[in-house]
Amino acid sequence: MSQKVLLNQTEVHITLHRLACQLLENHLDFSNAVLIGLQPRGVYLADRLAQLLKEDYNIKDLQLGYLDITFYRDDFRRGDKPLAANATNIEFIVEDKNVVIIDDVLYTGRSIRAALTAIQAFGRPKNVELLCLIDRRFSRHLPIQPNYRGRQVDAINDEKVKVCWQENDGEDAVYLINK
Repeated sequence: MSQKVLLNQTEVHITLHRLACQLLENHLDFSNAVLIGLQPRGVYLADRLAQLLKEDYNIKDLQLGYLDITFYRDDFRRGDKPLAANATNIEFIVEDKNVVIIDDVLYTGRSIRAALTAIQAFGRPKNVELLCLIDRRFSRHLPIQPNYRGRQVDAINDEKVKVCWQENDGEDAVYLINK
């Protein structure tokens, strides 16, 4: 098994700032926009972006939520072991809001399809956008594309993209792992 560094700590930091600036360009003060991180791994990216927007770009009253899509996935009944759901924490209505769904890696698009279904329980958004740190563009099963992407990766099926966050993994880095 070999691994290649796709993004090191400095590159992750630069990429996060670029994504935050792109969000600012489209949503200005976020008065009509909300960020929703997908459980479990998208919440780290959502937290980081929210922190940057608040601390470095002085965005007040930024609404951030976490969405669990476990039971909205089309494959949740296919495994042998029972799935453990994560917490959904959305303390606001998304009705007529611009919703930015955030996930770490866009792979087949199935998680995003599930998120689009799950978000409807919180209202009908005015607009939905997708932000991902890594876009595995040749692996799509569904016609879903990100509005914001940190990096595009051409990974073949045997390769895995691993995103590490300081808060969870002890480092900020993205690896391409070849099995």
